[in-house]
Amino acid sequence: MSEVRETRLAGMALPDAVVEAMRAELPGCAGRVVAAVVREVPSYSTPFQGRMGRNIETAVAMALSGFLDMTSAPDGEETSGSDPEAGSDSRGRVRAVFDAAYALGRGEARSGRSMDALAAAYRVGARTAWHDLSSSAVDAGLPAAELARFAELVFDYIDQLSAVSVSGHADELATSGRVRERHLERLAAALLNGSGPDTLATLSERAGWQPPTTLSAILLPESAVFGVRQQLAADSLYAGSEAPGLDDRPDLTVVLAADLDELARSRMLESLRDREALVGPATPWDDVRSSFLRVLRGLDLGLAAADTSADTDDHLVALVLHADPATSADLRARVLAPMEGLRPSTVEKLVETLRAWLLHQGRRDDIAAALFVHPQTVRYRVGRLRELYGDRLADPQFVLEATIALGVSVS
Repeated sequence: MSEVRETRLAGMALPDAVVEAMRAELPGCAGRVVAAVVREVPSYSTPFQGRMGRNIETAVAMALSGFLDMTSAPDGEETSGSDPEAGSDSRGRVRAVFDAAYALGRGEARSGRSMDALAAAYRVGARTAWHDLSSSAVDAGLPAAELARFAELVFDYIDQLSAVSVSGHADELATSGRVRERHLERLAAALLNGSGPDTLATLSERAGWQPPTTLSAILLPESAVFGVRQQLAADSLYAGSEAPGLDDRPDLTVVLAADLDELARSRMLESLRDREALVGPATPWDDVRSSFLRVLRGLDLGLAAADTSADTDDHLVALVLHADPATSADLRARVLAPMEGLRPSTVEKLVETLRAWLLHQGRRDDIAAALFVHPQTVRYRVGRLRELYGDRLADPQFVLEATIALGVSVS
């Protein structure tokens, strides 16, 4: 909280009789202030009813008493005569008033209200208090010449209270914003780690987060997060330092984009076109771990380079073929077993020919064009393959296995 001025507002010393007359008016004045606020500020028509209203009346009376403490003696002198202890008590009460104003601002922020309603309440309260206190002061003999100065004191005091409440409101928003951001990051991490429904429900409630229909994992450099988040729906999540599986890439993080449609997806990829980024598929929000695992596999496969983003939906074959590297290696070894013992250069040429033969369904001219060789070369190599594989080249099961096994090399 910003430091409160402890000097009296303007050094105006009100006569004791005037101060006592206004103190006697405080309970009724406080009630009228609350009634005016309830009547004129709709946001408080319900909160100020019943017991809460009585508590507010007490707080208003305390605030007005603090004001009178400030104006009951000139600067440099203790209040309540020359008793230092009484003066200290007075300053303590004044500080308590400002502490309460600060807490009131924080409470308004926690209640989800802006400062507009509270500022309006302060204005209404100042007007009502001025009307009541000035009437009492004049009746108690306050000279008319000093009445304008007294008005300045009243409104200056209310301005100070309002400023302190604004400070409390801003501090609460900053603090609660940081706390909520932390809760959201923990929720994102729980989703990426595949936490159970109970954990996700608890974290969602704690963060005040309403789940969208789908989430899409976006792997991207930390430096690109700010620009990306400006394009996303408000219920998107940012994993920050909580993103798992990136220990060896601290420069990368994950954003979980809510309800990313095709147009938004295209725009996202365009904005990341010169960054190392991967966009995963849209999945049900509580299954976004599968989208995250896909972008991690894409990262391992090098689908995105330092200056190139990628949509994992455009690389499904590569992702499938590399889903189980050990099994893929075993399948490839079995398919290429007939070539064992041949020179490596010969194996390389026969493998690329077999792959082209499978992909182009045996069309010699298309195979020759794909390999940049003469059709006669293709004829010779295919003949060599027939010697090695025999009737297996016509077996649908072998064709399937060979297509998958050799597809790894071209993904």
